[in-house]
Amino acid sequence: MSSAKKLLGDYSNEPSRRPELVVNSKEPFNAETPPPLLVKDFKTPVDLFYVRSHGPTPDLDVSSHKLEIGGEIKPAIELSLSEVQTIGQHVTIDATLTCAGNRRNELNAIKKVKGVGWEISAIGNATWTGVRLRDVLLHAKANIDSPHLHVEFIGEEDCEEKTKYGSSIPMTKAADPKGDVLLAWMMNGKPLTRDHGYPLRIVVPGYIGARSVKWLRKVNVIPQESQFVYQQRDYKLFLPHVNWDTVDALWDSAFSLSELSVQSAICEPEKDQVIAKNSPYTIRGYAVSNGRRITRVDVSLNNGADWETADLVQQDKREEKGFDNRYWSWTLWQFKVGKFPSPCTICCRAWDSSANTQPEQARNIWNLRGVMNNAWHRVEVRDH
Repeated sequence: MSSAKKLLGDYSNEPSRRPELVVNSKEPFNAETPPPLLVKDFKTPVDLFYVRSHGPTPDLDVSSHKLEIGGEIKPAIELSLSEVQTIGQHVTIDATLTCAGNRRNELNAIKKVKGVGWEISAIGNATWTGVRLRDVLLHAKANIDSPHLHVEFIGEEDCEEKTKYGSSIPMTKAADPKGDVLLAWMMNGKPLTRDHGYPLRIVVPGYIGARSVKWLRKVNVIPQESQFVYQQRDYKLFLPHVNWDTVDALWDSAFSLSELSVQSAICEPEKDQVIAKNSPYTIRGYAVSNGRRITRVDVSLNNGADWETADLVQQDKREEKGFDNRYWSWTLWQFKVGKFPSPCTICCRAWDSSANTQPEQARNIWNLRGVMNNAWHRVEVRDH
């Protein structure tokens, strides 16, 4: 008799996907990009972009799909996609999205955590086109100046947790003209695909991917954070000693995750890759923060005993971004080694413009949900 959990959703109408994707969960579908392909291009191809799902992939008809703006907006208003597209100026931004559970498997190796297992590639960088959420809120006559309000997003996804998917961000982010929160309908110059939220999604640059709700159905202006489980339970941090027997008393007092931490990872070589001793090799990876510019990436070939500075190959242009903290895209970096000291342990750490960096050990930031792992990333390399 099978002990597998019985699924609630109907997964008979899933879209086709690239076979190269590394599938971490088939139903619901959760998959990431092979690391070497992740750093091949500054913009992640749509069909190689990581996919995060909580239920069957919605198959929506744009001709009948409506967006409702409600909550404190009385009466609520409904807008078709074509009507949304007439509100304000069309905006195109480059932004990296990443799951808060990226690199969860490293925490799970220390002690078991709860959640979909991810390696280092629950992350991707894309060009998004839409209208600013700020303009839509102004159109709905929302009070965008209140620092106490929140904006909730609810998608059409029927989740295995027996609910729709819902999440929220503070009004201070939602209505910030420099926050660049979009209602987006295009990704890399083409209409959104089903996996990435067709026909309309929210994109919240600099925040964990859980706040960039796909298949958008409702936007609610509310006096407190969203009460959906994905805001109140799924994405919160606790001390390493907190376990499932003691966490219940702590949920309500723990903060909901929002902004990203500074992060970097090595994509080439992959773990346990063989590199001949004294041969030349170029190490490649990514780094990202929460809008702050990545200023440096350090690489060590001896597990952190000594460090060198990597070359920053691609990032948002400083002559365009200036000193605004709007560097929403990742930074791709490389480090050329003339004679590789195999076998060895490579590790990397990134710094942003506020001198934020990464903790040395994952065990010090272990948490029962396995989120926000931004410890130094390590890769063991063999010589045979």
